[in-house]
Amino acid sequence: MGLLLKVILPLMGLGLAVYFYSAPENFNEEMLRGKRVIVTGASSGIGEQMAYHLARMGAHVLVTARTEAKLQKVVERCRELGAASARFVSGSMEDTAFAEEVVKEAENTWGGLDMLILNHIGHSYFNYFDGDVDHIRKLLETNFLSYVAMTVTALPMLKESEGNIVVVSSVAGKAPGPFAAPYSATKFALDGFFSSLRHEFIIENVNVSITLCILGYIDTDNAMQAVSHAIKVAPSPKEECALEIIRSGALRQHEQHAVGCRWVPRVARWGEAARLAPPCPPGEGTQA
Repeated sequence: MGLLLKVILPLMGLGLAVYFYSAPENFNEEMLRGKRVIVTGASSGIGEQMAYHLARMGAHVLVTARTEAKLQKVVERCRELGAASARFVSGSMEDTAFAEEVVKEAENTWGGLDMLILNHIGHSYFNYFDGDVDHIRKLLETNFLSYVAMTVTALPMLKESEGNIVVVSSVAGKAPGPFAAPYSATKFALDGFFSSLRHEFIIENVNVSITLCILGYIDTDNAMQAVSHAIKVAPSPKEECALEIIRSGALRQHEQHAVGCRWVPRVARWGEAARLAPPCPPGEGTQA
């Protein structure tokens, strides 16, 4: 019986995956027309560009970030580009109650939700880990727990619309490397949680897709300030990356690596080499 289950369950899972997550082969911008979409971290960078793409495609857009003045400008631009509607909610994702409030705003305004794009991140650093546990705790609240809170709150609406969850992550959540331990930990948490949740959806016949987007070095202000001194390659354009994220979500792909992130394979090899390297003897480690 045990052997039978080992054979049958994977086959059932594969069959359900094919049935419930089959996606159209080609992306058409009309797929987003009239769709109700939340984009977090949308006051600048990739999130801002996603909002503009969605507006141009005729979607209803709700954007959120910390800075109200920036969000007002994003919403104005979305309306100019042809959004079916555009609005914002400002606040900090360090508070999971605010994360839930954003989803409730969409429910109260639209009566439903078609796509949830989780893109926000908290401030971190690119350096040796300094032992600050509180920093990791706060970063987990923003980079991980708020994602979970928004997903839980949005799930009833997404089940009804057979919608999409799009999780913007990083190569730092796939290939461990130095100088980003707190940030990397939160991205590994995203991968583990949402990849596991996707399997549960398949088993339970929940027709809500989960797309994990793995980004490399993108030309956002935050990324350039954090790592440009350490990474001597050209970053990928945020406009192209934003469109690729929307496309992969609309096509219900499980995972998407941002096109043109030339440093991703290099960092992956770097991380693997670090993992396989022997530990430093006591007293011989490099000091910050």
